[in-house]
Amino acid sequence: MADEIQILSADQEELLKRTRDVLGNLRDALGQSSATPEDREALADSIRQLDELFLLVIAGEFNSGKSSFINALTGQDLQEVGVTPTTSHVHLLKYGEQVSSKPLEAGVWLHTAPVPLLENINIVDTPGTNAIVREHEALTAEFIPRSDLVLFVTSADRPFSESERGFLNEIKNWGKKIVLVINKIDILEGEGDLEKVMAFVREAAKNYIGADPTIFAVSARQAQRAKEGNPRLWDTSGFQALEDYIYDKLDDMGRFALKLSNPLGVGQKIISQQMGTIERDLASLEEDTALLDDIQRQTTIYDDDMQRNFDARLGEIDNLIFAMEKRGNEFFDETLRLGRIPDLVRRDKIEHEFEREVIGNTPQKIEERVGELIDWMVEQDLRQWTAVADVLRKKQEQHIGRIVGEGGPREGTLAYDRQRLVDSIGSKSREVVATYDKHLEAEKLSNSAREAVVGLLGISGIGIGAGVALFAATAFDVTGILTGVVGLTFGLLILPSRKRKAKAELAEKLRELRERLMDGLRTQFLREMERSARRIEDAVAPFSRFVRAEQSKLNVQRDKFVEAEAHIVGLKSQLQVLAADE
Repeated sequence: MADEIQILSADQEELLKRTRDVLGNLRDALGQSSATPEDREALADSIRQLDELFLLVIAGEFNSGKSSFINALTGQDLQEVGVTPTTSHVHLLKYGEQVSSKPLEAGVWLHTAPVPLLENINIVDTPGTNAIVREHEALTAEFIPRSDLVLFVTSADRPFSESERGFLNEIKNWGKKIVLVINKIDILEGEGDLEKVMAFVREAAKNYIGADPTIFAVSARQAQRAKEGNPRLWDTSGFQALEDYIYDKLDDMGRFALKLSNPLGVGQKIISQQMGTIERDLASLEEDTALLDDIQRQTTIYDDDMQRNFDARLGEIDNLIFAMEKRGNEFFDETLRLGRIPDLVRRDKIEHEFEREVIGNTPQKIEERVGELIDWMVEQDLRQWTAVADVLRKKQEQHIGRIVGEGGPREGTLAYDRQRLVDSIGSKSREVVATYDKHLEAEKLSNSAREAVVGLLGISGIGIGAGVALFAATAFDVTGILTGVVGLTFGLLILPSRKRKAKAELAEKLRELRERLMDGLRTQFLREMERSARRIEDAVAPFSRFVRAEQSKLNVQRDKFVEAEAHIVGLKSQLQVLAADE
Protein backbone atom coordinates (compact mmCIF):
# COMPACT_ATOMS: atom_id res chain seq x y z
CA MET A 1 0.00 0.00 0.00
CA ALA A 2 2.92 2.26 0.70
CA ASP A 3 4.05 2.02 -2.94
CA GLU A 4 0.62 3.08 -4.15
CA ILE A 5 -0.34 5.90 -1.83
CA GLN A 6 2.61 7.85 -0.59
CA ILE A 7 0.81 9.73 2.18
CA LEU A 8 -2.21 8.38 4.05
CA SER A 9 -4.28 10.47 6.39
CA ALA A 10 -4.53 9.46 10.05
CA ASP A 11 -8.02 8.09 9.43
CA GLN A 12 -6.83 6.07 6.44
CA GLU A 13 -3.86 4.69 8.41
CA GLU A 14 -6.18 3.64 11.25
CA LEU A 15 -8.65 2.04 8.83
CA LEU A 16 -5.85 0.18 7.07
CA LYS A 17 -4.45 -1.09 10.40
CA ARG A 18 -7.87 -2.28 11.59
CA THR A 19 -8.48 -4.00 8.25
CA ARG A 20 -5.21 -5.91 8.59
CA ASP A 21 -6.07 -6.87 12.18
CA VAL A 22 -9.59 -8.07 11.36
CA LEU A 23 -8.49 -10.05 8.32
CA GLY A 24 -5.53 -11.47 10.23
CA ASN A 25 -7.88 -12.73 12.93
CA LEU A 26 -10.13 -14.17 10.23
CA ARG A 27 -7.16 -15.92 8.65
CA ASP A 28 -6.36 -17.49 12.04
CA ALA A 29 -9.99 -18.57 12.45
CA LEU A 30 -9.94 -20.19 9.01
CA GLY A 31 -6.90 -22.21 10.08
CA GLN A 32 -9.11 -23.94 12.67
CA SER A 33 -12.08 -24.40 10.36
CA SER A 34 -12.99 -26.65 7.44
CA ALA A 35 -12.21 -23.90 4.90
CA THR A 36 -10.69 -25.21 1.70
CA PRO A 37 -7.03 -24.48 0.93
CA GLU A 38 -8.24 -22.39 -2.02
CA ASP A 39 -10.33 -20.13 0.24
CA ARG A 40 -7.48 -19.73 2.72
CA GLU A 41 -5.07 -18.86 -0.07
CA ALA A 42 -7.58 -16.40 -1.57
CA LEU A 43 -7.81 -14.54 1.74
CA ALA A 44 -4.04 -14.62 2.21
CA ASP A 45 -3.57 -13.23 -1.32
CA SER A 46 -6.08 -10.46 -0.72
CA ILE A 47 -4.31 -9.50 2.52
CA ARG A 48 -0.98 -9.36 0.69
CA GLN A 49 -2.65 -7.21 -1.97
CA LEU A 50 -3.06 -4.48 0.66
CA ASP A 51 0.64 -3.77 0.24
CA GLU A 52 0.63 -3.89 -3.57
CA LEU A 53 -0.51 -1.55 -6.31
CA PHE A 54 -4.17 -1.35 -7.25
CA LEU A 55 -5.13 -4.35 -9.38
CA LEU A 56 -7.46 -3.78 -12.32
CA VAL A 57 -8.63 -7.06 -13.90
CA ILE A 58 -10.00 -7.19 -17.44
CA ALA A 59 -12.33 -10.16 -17.96
CA GLY A 60 -14.79 -11.37 -20.57
CA GLU A 61 -15.21 -13.90 -23.37
CA PHE A 62 -12.51 -14.35 -25.95
CA ASN A 63 -13.19 -12.27 -29.05
CA SER A 64 -15.01 -9.67 -26.97
CA GLY A 65 -12.10 -7.34 -27.65
CA LYS A 66 -10.32 -7.45 -24.28
CA SER A 67 -6.84 -7.19 -25.76
CA SER A 68 -7.86 -4.31 -28.06
CA PHE A 69 -9.48 -2.64 -25.07
CA ILE A 70 -6.25 -2.84 -23.04
CA ASN A 71 -4.20 -1.53 -25.94
CA ALA A 72 -6.61 1.39 -26.29
CA LEU A 73 -6.53 2.06 -22.55
CA THR A 74 -2.73 2.08 -22.34
CA GLY A 75 -2.20 3.69 -25.72
CA GLN A 76 0.27 0.98 -26.77
CA ASP A 77 0.07 -2.38 -28.55
CA LEU A 78 0.90 -4.38 -25.46
CA GLN A 79 -1.47 -7.29 -26.09
CA GLU A 80 -1.81 -9.48 -29.15
CA VAL A 81 -5.14 -9.17 -30.96
CA GLY A 82 -6.79 -11.94 -33.01
CA VAL A 83 -10.04 -13.72 -33.89
CA THR A 84 -8.97 -16.85 -31.98
CA PRO A 85 -8.24 -17.13 -28.23
CA THR A 86 -4.85 -15.40 -28.40
CA THR A 87 -4.75 -14.74 -24.64
CA SER A 88 -4.05 -18.23 -23.33
CA HIS A 89 -2.44 -17.12 -20.07
CA VAL A 90 -2.95 -14.48 -17.39
CA HIS A 91 -0.97 -11.38 -18.40
CA LEU A 92 0.10 -8.95 -15.68
CA LEU A 93 0.92 -5.44 -16.92
CA LYS A 94 3.16 -3.26 -14.72
CA TYR A 95 5.04 0.00 -15.11
CA GLY A 96 8.62 -0.28 -16.28
CA GLU A 97 11.18 1.93 -18.00
CA GLN A 98 11.54 -0.69 -20.73
CA VAL A 99 9.05 -2.84 -22.62
CA SER A 100 9.65 -6.45 -21.55
CA SER A 101 7.92 -9.81 -21.10
CA LYS A 102 8.79 -12.83 -18.97
CA PRO A 103 6.94 -15.85 -17.59
CA LEU A 104 6.12 -16.10 -13.90
CA GLU A 105 4.72 -19.01 -11.91
CA ALA A 106 1.31 -20.68 -12.43
CA GLY A 107 0.83 -19.64 -16.06
CA VAL A 108 1.23 -15.87 -15.49
CA TRP A 109 3.22 -13.63 -17.82
CA LEU A 110 4.65 -10.30 -16.62
CA HIS A 111 4.79 -7.39 -19.08
CA THR A 112 6.32 -3.99 -18.33
CA ALA A 113 6.02 -0.76 -20.26
CA PRO A 114 6.55 2.98 -19.60
CA VAL A 115 2.82 3.74 -19.49
CA PRO A 116 1.74 6.52 -17.05
CA LEU A 117 -1.47 4.71 -16.14
CA LEU A 118 0.58 1.77 -14.87
CA GLU A 119 2.44 3.90 -12.35
CA ASN A 120 -0.44 3.57 -9.88
CA ILE A 121 -2.36 0.63 -11.34
CA ASN A 122 -1.50 -2.90 -12.35
CA ILE A 123 -3.66 -4.37 -15.13
CA VAL A 124 -4.45 -8.04 -15.62
CA ASP A 125 -5.57 -9.48 -18.96
CA THR A 126 -7.27 -12.85 -18.49
CA PRO A 127 -8.14 -15.73 -20.82
CA GLY A 128 -11.70 -15.80 -22.07
CA THR A 129 -14.47 -17.13 -19.86
CA ASN A 130 -15.32 -19.52 -22.71
CA ALA A 131 -11.72 -20.47 -23.45
CA ILE A 132 -11.14 -23.69 -25.33
CA VAL A 133 -8.51 -24.77 -22.78
CA ARG A 134 -10.43 -25.20 -19.53
CA GLU A 135 -7.40 -24.73 -17.27
CA HIS A 136 -7.15 -21.18 -18.64
CA GLU A 137 -10.70 -20.50 -17.52
CA ALA A 138 -9.90 -21.97 -14.09
CA LEU A 139 -6.80 -19.76 -13.88
CA THR A 140 -8.96 -16.70 -14.54
CA ALA A 141 -11.43 -17.77 -11.85
CA GLU A 142 -8.58 -18.15 -9.35
CA PHE A 143 -7.20 -14.70 -10.19
CA ILE A 144 -10.48 -12.84 -9.67
CA PRO A 145 -10.33 -12.82 -5.82
CA ARG A 146 -7.10 -10.79 -6.02
CA SER A 147 -8.65 -7.99 -8.06
CA ASP A 148 -9.59 -4.56 -6.71
CA LEU A 149 -11.81 -3.66 -9.66
CA VAL A 150 -13.11 -5.77 -12.53
CA LEU A 151 -13.79 -4.31 -15.98
CA PHE A 152 -15.98 -6.91 -17.64
CA VAL A 153 -15.89 -6.58 -21.42
CA THR A 154 -18.77 -7.95 -23.50
CA SER A 155 -19.24 -7.69 -27.22
CA ALA A 156 -22.06 -5.57 -28.68
CA ASP A 157 -22.92 -8.30 -31.20
CA ARG A 158 -23.55 -10.97 -28.50
CA PRO A 159 -23.87 -9.24 -25.13
CA PHE A 160 -24.21 -11.29 -21.97
CA SER A 161 -23.68 -14.78 -23.27
CA GLU A 162 -24.29 -17.79 -21.01
CA SER A 163 -20.63 -18.15 -20.02
CA GLU A 164 -20.45 -14.43 -19.22
CA ARG A 165 -23.51 -14.60 -16.97
CA GLY A 166 -22.09 -17.53 -15.02
CA PHE A 167 -18.73 -15.85 -14.65
CA LEU A 168 -20.28 -12.58 -13.51
CA ASN A 169 -22.13 -14.47 -10.82
CA GLU A 170 -18.80 -15.86 -9.54
CA ILE A 171 -17.29 -12.35 -9.50
CA LYS A 172 -20.29 -11.02 -7.60
CA ASN A 173 -19.94 -13.77 -5.00
CA TRP A 174 -16.45 -12.52 -4.24
CA GLY A 175 -17.89 -9.09 -3.47
CA LYS A 176 -16.01 -7.36 -6.31
CA LYS A 177 -16.73 -3.96 -7.77
CA ILE A 178 -17.72 -4.64 -11.41
CA VAL A 179 -17.84 -2.15 -14.28
CA LEU A 180 -19.42 -3.40 -17.50
CA VAL A 181 -17.92 -2.40 -20.84
CA ILE A 182 -19.88 -3.02 -24.06
CA ASN A 183 -17.20 -3.14 -26.77
CA LYS A 184 -17.45 -3.05 -30.55
CA ILE A 185 -20.30 -0.54 -30.72
CA ASP A 186 -18.93 0.52 -34.11
CA ILE A 187 -20.53 -2.60 -35.61
CA LEU A 188 -24.02 -1.48 -34.62
CA GLU A 189 -26.25 0.12 -37.23
CA GLY A 190 -27.31 3.17 -35.29
CA GLU A 191 -28.19 4.85 -32.02
CA GLY A 192 -31.37 2.82 -31.67
CA ASP A 193 -29.49 -0.46 -31.73
CA LEU A 194 -27.05 0.83 -29.10
CA GLU A 195 -29.90 1.83 -26.81
CA LYS A 196 -31.41 -1.64 -27.14
CA VAL A 197 -28.10 -3.32 -26.30
CA MET A 198 -27.54 -0.97 -23.35
CA ALA A 199 -31.05 -1.69 -22.01
CA PHE A 200 -30.58 -5.43 -22.42
CA VAL A 201 -27.21 -5.43 -20.65
CA ARG A 202 -28.47 -3.18 -17.84
CA GLU A 203 -31.51 -5.37 -17.14
CA ALA A 204 -29.51 -8.60 -17.30
CA ALA A 205 -26.79 -7.16 -15.07
CA LYS A 206 -29.35 -6.22 -12.42
CA ASN A 207 -30.43 -9.83 -12.28
CA TYR A 208 -26.88 -11.19 -11.94
CA ILE A 209 -25.03 -8.43 -10.10
CA GLY A 210 -27.96 -7.34 -7.99
CA ALA A 211 -27.49 -3.60 -8.32
CA ASP A 212 -27.78 -0.85 -10.92
CA PRO A 213 -24.52 -1.46 -12.82
CA THR A 214 -22.03 1.04 -14.16
CA ILE A 215 -21.97 0.55 -17.96
CA PHE A 216 -19.86 2.09 -20.69
CA ALA A 217 -20.34 1.55 -24.43
CA VAL A 218 -17.08 1.86 -26.38
CA SER A 219 -15.27 0.96 -29.51
CA ALA A 220 -11.76 -0.01 -28.44
CA ARG A 221 -10.68 -0.25 -32.06
CA GLN A 222 -11.73 3.36 -32.79
CA ALA A 223 -10.16 4.60 -29.55
CA GLN A 224 -6.86 2.93 -30.39
CA ARG A 225 -6.87 4.36 -33.90
CA ALA A 226 -7.67 7.80 -32.49
CA LYS A 227 -4.66 7.61 -30.19
CA GLU A 228 -2.52 6.40 -33.09
CA GLY A 229 -3.27 9.54 -35.12
CA ASN A 230 -6.92 9.56 -36.22
CA PRO A 231 -8.49 11.90 -33.59
CA ARG A 232 -11.85 12.18 -35.41
CA LEU A 233 -12.68 8.68 -34.17
CA TRP A 234 -12.23 9.62 -30.52
CA ASP A 235 -15.67 11.09 -29.93
CA THR A 236 -17.52 8.18 -31.54
CA SER A 237 -15.36 5.65 -29.66
CA GLY A 238 -17.07 6.50 -26.33
CA PHE A 239 -13.70 6.07 -24.62
CA GLN A 240 -13.54 9.53 -23.08
CA ALA A 241 -16.29 8.82 -20.55
CA LEU A 242 -14.63 5.51 -19.58
CA GLU A 243 -11.20 7.11 -19.10
CA ASP A 244 -12.71 9.97 -17.09
CA TYR A 245 -14.37 7.38 -14.84
CA ILE A 246 -11.16 5.44 -14.40
CA TYR A 247 -9.02 8.46 -13.59
CA ASP A 248 -11.64 10.10 -11.37
CA LYS A 249 -12.75 6.91 -9.64
CA LEU A 250 -9.23 5.65 -9.22
CA ASP A 251 -7.73 8.74 -7.64
CA ASP A 252 -5.87 8.23 -4.39
CA MET A 253 -8.99 7.94 -2.22
CA GLY A 254 -10.84 5.91 -4.82
CA ARG A 255 -8.03 3.40 -5.08
CA PHE A 256 -7.70 3.28 -1.30
CA ALA A 257 -11.42 2.59 -0.87
CA LEU A 258 -11.47 -0.14 -3.51
CA LYS A 259 -8.17 -1.56 -2.26
CA LEU A 260 -9.65 -2.09 1.20
CA SER A 261 -13.03 -3.16 -0.14
CA ASN A 262 -11.40 -6.03 -2.02
CA PRO A 263 -10.06 -8.07 0.93
CA LEU A 264 -13.06 -7.10 3.04
CA GLY A 265 -15.34 -8.47 0.32
CA VAL A 266 -13.25 -11.64 0.04
CA GLY A 267 -13.39 -12.03 3.81
CA GLN A 268 -17.14 -11.50 3.87
CA LYS A 269 -17.68 -14.05 1.11
CA ILE A 270 -15.56 -16.66 2.87
CA ILE A 271 -17.36 -15.98 6.15
CA SER A 272 -20.68 -16.48 4.39
CA GLN A 273 -19.46 -19.80 3.00
CA GLN A 274 -18.13 -20.91 6.37
CA MET A 275 -21.32 -19.90 8.19
CA GLY A 276 -23.32 -21.96 5.72
CA THR A 277 -21.00 -24.91 6.24
CA ILE A 278 -21.16 -24.52 10.02
CA GLU A 279 -24.96 -24.37 10.04
CA ARG A 280 -25.14 -27.48 7.86
CA ASP A 281 -22.63 -29.26 10.07
CA LEU A 282 -24.51 -28.28 13.23
CA ALA A 283 -27.72 -29.54 11.67
CA SER A 284 -25.99 -32.82 10.89
CA LEU A 285 -24.72 -33.00 14.45
CA GLU A 286 -28.26 -32.43 15.69
CA GLU A 287 -29.22 -35.53 13.70
CA ASP A 288 -26.32 -37.35 15.33
CA THR A 289 -27.48 -36.20 18.75
CA ALA A 290 -30.94 -37.52 17.94
CA LEU A 291 -29.33 -40.81 16.91
CA LEU A 292 -27.43 -41.03 20.20
CA ASP A 293 -30.57 -40.08 22.11
CA ASP A 294 -32.42 -42.83 20.26
CA ILE A 295 -29.78 -45.37 21.24
CA GLN A 296 -29.91 -44.08 24.82
CA ARG A 297 -33.70 -44.35 24.84
CA GLN A 298 -33.49 -47.87 23.53
CA THR A 299 -30.95 -48.70 26.23
CA THR A 300 -33.19 -47.18 28.92
CA ILE A 301 -36.24 -49.03 27.64
CA TYR A 302 -34.14 -52.18 27.42
CA ASP A 303 -33.03 -51.75 31.04
CA ASP A 304 -36.60 -51.10 32.22
CA ASP A 305 -37.96 -54.09 30.31
CA MET A 306 -35.13 -56.28 31.54
CA GLN A 307 -35.67 -55.22 35.13
CA ARG A 308 -39.43 -55.77 34.94
CA ASN A 309 -39.11 -59.17 33.28
CA PHE A 310 -36.24 -60.14 35.53
CA ASP A 311 -38.32 -59.41 38.64
CA ALA A 312 -41.17 -61.47 37.19
CA ARG A 313 -38.86 -64.41 36.48
CA LEU A 314 -37.31 -64.17 39.93
CA GLY A 315 -40.87 -64.20 41.27
CA GLU A 316 -41.40 -67.56 39.59
CA ILE A 317 -38.35 -68.97 41.42
CA ASP A 318 -39.54 -67.39 44.65
CA ASN A 319 -42.93 -69.06 44.20
CA LEU A 320 -41.21 -72.45 44.03
CA ILE A 321 -39.74 -71.83 47.48
CA PHE A 322 -43.07 -70.61 48.86
CA ALA A 323 -44.65 -73.77 47.49
CA MET A 324 -41.97 -75.79 49.24
CA GLU A 325 -42.73 -74.00 52.50
CA LYS A 326 -46.41 -74.75 52.09
CA ARG A 327 -45.66 -78.40 51.51
CA GLY A 328 -43.40 -78.39 54.56
CA ASN A 329 -46.15 -77.03 56.77
CA GLU A 330 -48.51 -79.63 55.43
CA PHE A 331 -45.86 -82.31 56.06
CA PHE A 332 -45.46 -81.30 59.71
CA ASP A 333 -49.22 -81.19 60.19
CA GLU A 334 -49.41 -84.71 58.82
CA THR A 335 -46.33 -86.09 60.53
CA LEU A 336 -46.28 -84.54 63.98
CA ARG A 337 -49.42 -86.09 65.35
CA LEU A 338 -50.20 -88.94 67.75
CA GLY A 339 -51.16 -91.35 64.99
CA ARG A 340 -47.64 -91.14 63.54
CA ILE A 341 -45.76 -91.78 66.79
CA PRO A 342 -44.49 -95.19 65.61
CA ASP A 343 -43.06 -93.58 62.48
CA LEU A 344 -41.47 -90.70 64.31
CA VAL A 345 -38.99 -92.95 65.99
CA ARG A 346 -37.87 -94.16 62.56
CA ARG A 347 -35.49 -91.40 61.66
CA ASP A 348 -34.55 -92.54 58.18
CA LYS A 349 -38.17 -92.99 57.18
CA ILE A 350 -39.10 -89.42 58.22
CA GLU A 351 -36.08 -87.93 56.46
CA HIS A 352 -36.87 -89.79 53.28
CA GLU A 353 -40.50 -88.67 53.36
CA PHE A 354 -39.43 -85.06 54.00
CA GLU A 355 -37.05 -85.03 51.05
CA ARG A 356 -39.65 -86.66 48.80
CA GLU A 357 -42.73 -84.68 49.83
CA VAL A 358 -41.29 -81.29 50.77
CA ILE A 359 -38.11 -80.80 48.76
CA GLY A 360 -39.28 -82.98 45.89
CA ASN A 361 -38.24 -81.70 42.45
CA THR A 362 -37.94 -78.04 43.55
CA PRO A 363 -34.15 -77.93 42.93
CA GLN A 364 -34.66 -79.22 39.38
CA LYS A 365 -37.40 -76.67 38.73
CA ILE A 366 -35.20 -73.89 40.10
CA GLU A 367 -32.41 -75.05 37.81
CA GLU A 368 -34.82 -74.98 34.85
CA ARG A 369 -36.06 -71.47 35.71
CA VAL A 370 -32.52 -70.19 36.05
CA GLY A 371 -31.66 -71.74 32.68
CA GLU A 372 -34.67 -70.05 31.09
CA LEU A 373 -33.61 -66.79 32.71
CA ILE A 374 -30.12 -67.15 31.27
CA ASP A 375 -31.42 -67.93 27.76
CA TRP A 376 -33.77 -64.96 27.96
CA MET A 377 -30.98 -62.57 28.99
CA VAL A 378 -28.68 -63.81 26.24
CA GLU A 379 -31.47 -63.40 23.67
CA GLN A 380 -32.25 -59.87 24.88
CA ASP A 381 -28.57 -58.91 24.76
CA LEU A 382 -28.35 -60.06 21.16
CA ARG A 383 -31.59 -58.25 20.32
CA GLN A 384 -30.23 -55.02 21.77
CA TRP A 385 -27.04 -55.24 19.70
CA THR A 386 -29.15 -55.99 16.61
CA ALA A 387 -31.28 -52.88 17.25
CA VAL A 388 -28.18 -50.69 17.55
CA ALA A 389 -26.72 -52.21 14.38
CA ASP A 390 -29.97 -51.48 12.50
CA VAL A 391 -30.02 -47.85 13.65
CA LEU A 392 -26.41 -47.34 12.57
CA ARG A 393 -27.02 -49.08 9.25
CA LYS A 394 -29.81 -46.59 8.48
CA LYS A 395 -27.46 -43.77 9.44
CA GLN A 396 -24.83 -45.08 7.04
CA GLU A 397 -27.42 -45.19 4.26
CA GLN A 398 -28.25 -41.54 4.97
CA HIS A 399 -24.55 -40.67 4.61
CA ILE A 400 -24.46 -42.27 1.18
CA GLY A 401 -27.35 -40.11 0.07
CA ARG A 402 -25.84 -36.89 1.42
CA ILE A 403 -22.25 -37.16 0.26
CA VAL A 404 -21.59 -35.05 -2.82
CA GLY A 405 -18.90 -35.97 -5.31
CA GLU A 406 -17.52 -39.23 -6.55
CA GLY A 407 -14.67 -39.25 -4.07
CA GLY A 408 -16.84 -38.81 -1.00
CA PRO A 409 -16.12 -36.29 1.75
CA ARG A 410 -12.70 -34.70 2.03
CA GLU A 411 -10.42 -36.09 4.75
CA GLY A 412 -10.40 -33.92 7.85
CA THR A 413 -13.93 -32.60 7.27
CA LEU A 414 -16.84 -33.20 9.60
CA ALA A 415 -18.60 -35.42 7.06
CA TYR A 416 -15.49 -37.57 6.69
CA ASP A 417 -14.95 -37.97 10.44
CA ARG A 418 -18.63 -38.65 11.10
CA GLN A 419 -18.81 -41.27 8.39
CA ARG A 420 -15.64 -42.95 9.66
CA LEU A 421 -16.94 -43.16 13.23
CA VAL A 422 -20.43 -44.30 12.26
CA ASP A 423 -18.90 -46.93 9.98
CA SER A 424 -16.63 -48.06 12.81
CA ILE A 425 -19.46 -48.42 15.33
CA GLY A 426 -21.71 -50.03 12.73
CA SER A 427 -18.99 -52.53 11.84
CA LYS A 428 -18.45 -53.37 15.50
CA SER A 429 -22.20 -53.82 16.04
CA ARG A 430 -22.55 -56.03 12.98
CA GLU A 431 -19.50 -58.02 14.02
CA VAL A 432 -20.97 -58.60 17.49
CA VAL A 433 -24.29 -59.71 15.98
CA ALA A 434 -22.63 -61.93 13.37
CA THR A 435 -20.30 -63.65 15.82
CA TYR A 436 -22.70 -63.82 18.75
CA ASP A 437 -22.61 -67.40 20.10
CA LYS A 438 -25.72 -67.76 22.23
CA HIS A 439 -24.64 -71.13 23.61
CA LEU A 440 -21.24 -69.81 24.64
CA GLU A 441 -22.74 -66.65 26.17
CA ALA A 442 -25.31 -68.75 28.03
CA GLU A 443 -22.57 -71.03 29.34
CA LYS A 444 -20.50 -68.10 30.59
CA LEU A 445 -23.50 -66.52 32.24
CA SER A 446 -24.54 -69.86 33.76
CA ASN A 447 -21.10 -70.37 35.24
CA SER A 448 -21.09 -66.86 36.68
CA ALA A 449 -24.58 -67.30 38.15
CA ARG A 450 -23.71 -70.72 39.59
CA GLU A 451 -20.56 -69.41 41.27
CA ALA A 452 -22.42 -66.43 42.70
CA VAL A 453 -25.36 -68.47 44.06
CA VAL A 454 -23.64 -71.59 45.41
CA GLY A 455 -21.01 -69.39 46.98
CA LEU A 456 -23.72 -67.66 48.99
CA LEU A 457 -25.17 -71.05 49.89
CA GLY A 458 -21.82 -71.95 51.40
CA ILE A 459 -20.92 -74.71 48.94
CA SER A 460 -19.14 -74.95 45.59
CA GLY A 461 -18.48 -77.13 42.59
CA ILE A 462 -22.13 -77.99 41.83
CA GLY A 463 -25.08 -76.54 39.96
CA ILE A 464 -27.65 -74.13 41.35
CA GLY A 465 -30.36 -76.78 41.69
CA ALA A 466 -28.00 -79.26 43.33
CA GLY A 467 -26.85 -76.52 45.66
CA VAL A 468 -30.42 -75.77 46.66
CA ALA A 469 -31.08 -79.49 47.29
CA LEU A 470 -27.93 -79.85 49.37
CA PHE A 471 -28.65 -76.70 51.34
CA ALA A 472 -32.19 -77.90 52.02
CA ALA A 473 -31.09 -81.39 53.03
CA THR A 474 -28.46 -80.11 55.46
CA ALA A 475 -30.37 -77.13 56.76
CA PHE A 476 -33.72 -78.76 57.49
CA ASP A 477 -32.71 -80.95 60.44
CA VAL A 478 -35.88 -82.98 60.69
CA THR A 479 -34.32 -85.34 63.25
CA GLY A 480 -33.45 -82.39 65.39
CA ILE A 481 -37.03 -81.28 65.22
CA LEU A 482 -38.14 -84.72 66.35
CA THR A 483 -35.61 -85.07 69.19
CA GLY A 484 -37.44 -85.49 72.52
CA VAL A 485 -40.46 -87.21 71.05
CA VAL A 486 -39.83 -90.55 72.71
CA GLY A 487 -43.25 -91.83 73.64
CA LEU A 488 -46.91 -91.23 74.19
CA THR A 489 -46.52 -89.91 77.74
CA PHE A 490 -45.58 -86.42 76.58
CA GLY A 491 -47.32 -86.53 73.21
CA LEU A 492 -50.17 -84.25 74.00
CA LEU A 493 -47.82 -81.57 75.34
CA ILE A 494 -44.77 -81.99 73.13
CA LEU A 495 -46.21 -82.52 69.65
CA PRO A 496 -48.05 -79.20 69.27
CA SER A 497 -44.99 -77.35 70.56
CA ARG A 498 -42.64 -79.26 68.26
CA LYS A 499 -44.94 -78.68 65.32
CA ARG A 500 -44.92 -74.91 65.86
CA LYS A 501 -41.17 -74.96 66.28
CA ALA A 502 -40.76 -77.07 63.13
CA LYS A 503 -42.84 -74.66 61.05
CA ALA A 504 -40.96 -71.66 62.45
CA GLU A 505 -37.59 -73.22 61.75
CA LEU A 506 -38.72 -74.22 58.26
CA ALA A 507 -39.88 -70.67 57.55
CA GLU A 508 -36.57 -69.28 58.82
CA LYS A 509 -34.50 -71.72 56.79
CA LEU A 510 -36.52 -71.04 53.65
CA ARG A 511 -36.24 -67.29 54.23
CA GLU A 512 -32.48 -67.70 54.45
CA LEU A 513 -32.48 -69.87 51.33
CA ARG A 514 -34.69 -67.38 49.48
CA GLU A 515 -32.52 -64.41 50.44
CA ARG A 516 -29.31 -66.12 49.48
CA LEU A 517 -30.71 -67.43 46.22
CA MET A 518 -32.38 -64.17 45.26
CA ASP A 519 -29.37 -62.08 46.26
CA GLY A 520 -27.02 -64.29 44.29
CA LEU A 521 -29.16 -64.27 41.16
CA ARG A 522 -30.05 -60.59 41.40
CA THR A 523 -26.48 -59.47 41.98
CA GLN A 524 -25.14 -61.54 39.12
CA PHE A 525 -27.82 -60.69 36.62
CA LEU A 526 -27.85 -56.99 37.44
CA ARG A 527 -24.10 -57.04 36.93
CA GLU A 528 -24.67 -58.77 33.59
CA MET A 529 -27.25 -56.20 32.49
CA GLU A 530 -24.85 -53.40 33.42
CA ARG A 531 -22.09 -55.13 31.48
CA SER A 532 -24.32 -55.49 28.43
CA ALA A 533 -25.35 -51.83 28.55
CA ARG A 534 -21.75 -50.75 29.11
CA ARG A 535 -20.58 -52.70 26.06
CA ILE A 536 -22.97 -50.73 23.88
CA GLU A 537 -22.07 -47.46 25.61
CA ASP A 538 -18.38 -48.19 25.10
CA ALA A 539 -19.01 -48.89 21.41
CA VAL A 540 -20.94 -45.63 20.94
CA ALA A 541 -18.78 -43.51 23.29
CA PRO A 542 -16.21 -42.39 20.65
CA PHE A 543 -19.00 -41.11 18.42
CA SER A 544 -20.75 -39.45 21.36
CA ARG A 545 -17.54 -37.67 22.39
CA PHE A 546 -16.94 -36.67 18.77
CA VAL A 547 -20.42 -35.13 18.44
CA ARG A 548 -20.10 -33.13 21.66
CA ALA A 549 -16.59 -31.94 20.78
CA GLU A 550 -17.61 -30.94 17.25
CA GLN A 551 -20.66 -29.06 18.49
CA SER A 552 -18.53 -27.14 20.96
CA LYS A 553 -15.86 -26.41 18.32
CA LEU A 554 -18.39 -25.29 15.70
CA ASN A 555 -20.19 -23.01 18.14
CA VAL A 556 -16.88 -21.35 18.99
CA GLN A 557 -16.07 -20.99 15.28
CA ARG A 558 -19.50 -19.55 14.56
CA ASP A 559 -19.04 -16.93 17.28
CA LYS A 560 -15.66 -15.96 15.79
CA PHE A 561 -17.07 -15.65 12.29
CA VAL A 562 -20.07 -13.65 13.50
CA GLU A 563 -17.69 -11.28 15.30
CA ALA A 564 -15.43 -11.02 12.23
CA GLU A 565 -18.39 -10.27 9.97
CA ALA A 566 -19.58 -7.54 12.32
CA HIS A 567 -16.12 -5.95 12.21
CA ILE A 568 -16.02 -6.17 8.40
CA VAL A 569 -19.45 -4.56 8.06
CA GLY A 570 -18.31 -1.80 10.39
CA LEU A 571 -15.09 -1.25 8.43
CA LYS A 572 -16.94 -1.06 5.12
CA SER A 573 -19.35 1.46 6.60
CA GLN A 574 -16.47 3.60 7.90
CA LEU A 575 -14.76 3.33 4.53
CA GLN A 576 -17.87 4.68 2.81
CA VAL A 577 -18.04 7.59 5.26
CA LEU A 578 -14.36 8.36 4.77
CA ALA A 579 -14.71 8.25 0.98
CA ALA A 580 -17.75 10.55 1.13
CA ASP A 581 -15.88 13.05 3.31
CA GLU A 582 -12.99 13.10 0.85
